[in-house]
Amino acid sequence: MDRVYNFSAGPSCLPEEVLKECAAEMLNYNGTGQSVMEMSHRSAAFKPIITDAEAMVRKLMNVPANYKILFLQGGGSTQFAMIPLNLGIKNKKAAYIRTGVWAKKAAAEAKKFIKVDEIASSEDKGFSYIPKVEKIEGDYDYAYICFNNTIMGTHYEYIPETGNIPLVADISSCILSEPLDVSKFGLLFAGAQKNLGPAGVTLVIIREDLITETPLEGTPTMLSYKTHVDGESMYNTPPCHAIYVVGKVLNWIDKNGGAEGMLKRNREKADYLYNYLDNSPYYRATAAKGSRSLMNIPFLTKYEGEQADAINKKFVKEAAAAGLANLGGHRSVGGTRASIYNAMTIEGVKKLVEFMEKFAKEN
Repeated sequence: MDRVYNFSAGPSCLPEEVLKECAAEMLNYNGTGQSVMEMSHRSAAFKPIITDAEAMVRKLMNVPANYKILFLQGGGSTQFAMIPLNLGIKNKKAAYIRTGVWAKKAAAEAKKFIKVDEIASSEDKGFSYIPKVEKIEGDYDYAYICFNNTIMGTHYEYIPETGNIPLVADISSCILSEPLDVSKFGLLFAGAQKNLGPAGVTLVIIREDLITETPLEGTPTMLSYKTHVDGESMYNTPPCHAIYVVGKVLNWIDKNGGAEGMLKRNREKADYLYNYLDNSPYYRATAAKGSRSLMNIPFLTKYEGEQADAINKKFVKEAAAAGLANLGGHRSVGGTRASIYNAMTIEGVKKLVEFMEKFAKEN
């Protein structure tokens, strides 16, 4: 079978060039006679892999010198606990903006350890927009946002002003899809499985002054950022192969224009699909203009109720048969969604629109 166009929200498609490089090196990486999957993380062969990946993150994201870069495990969801445990230590209080499922889950986890003020929410309109909170003030230890919302397809077009309050952002589904000023944030994190590589590794970028020796009482050793800073991301065995693939993807991004190159590529794809949706009598995008993601584009047909459910299932099934895979919406909301991360090509998006047009005429 030929390769499909994979519109999965994550794990998602990877650059074909990267997959071919990994395949070529699978049995014998760099003359070692072994796979990266097999080698010790303490070996001379692996050390340059993680060092080079860190250096490439620093280059592509212009990470200032006073920030540490970590490759951790446990997915983005583990950060929901690590953040309050490590940052919520002075006033034991944080501000959260609720823009979807993942911000809601992050706030719920933080509430187990500290006081959480949900200072704004877009739940009133089904999380279809980003609320405008230009300035955050108060005695908060940190403020938290989810910069791109994978499920509902919304994205911050601004960065809230927080003054001396460290701003924390989940950038799992938009990392390196566009330039981002790291210095505006105290901490950034991203699960790799959307734009960086395979599942299993989580990137954390944290300002040095937020790395405490005294997290909240009872914090497990593995949930302390200082543990991993001191261990240089190797306190325990890291996800070696996942980090290796991330390094390959970072190099691919660098060769294709870096974050600016990705933004140009992603705007072209998103504009093509949104333009079709906005001018179609059959389909409609669900995210409000001014809050739309370049990465995740949920859409619905003209039908409602049970008829809509039946049509959505038919759409996803027939699309898959046409080589357009994983177009179903998140299990919590249903519908349809195209995730068009960095590795998705404009050809894939054009094939999708071509299929959508055909499906609309027949249904």
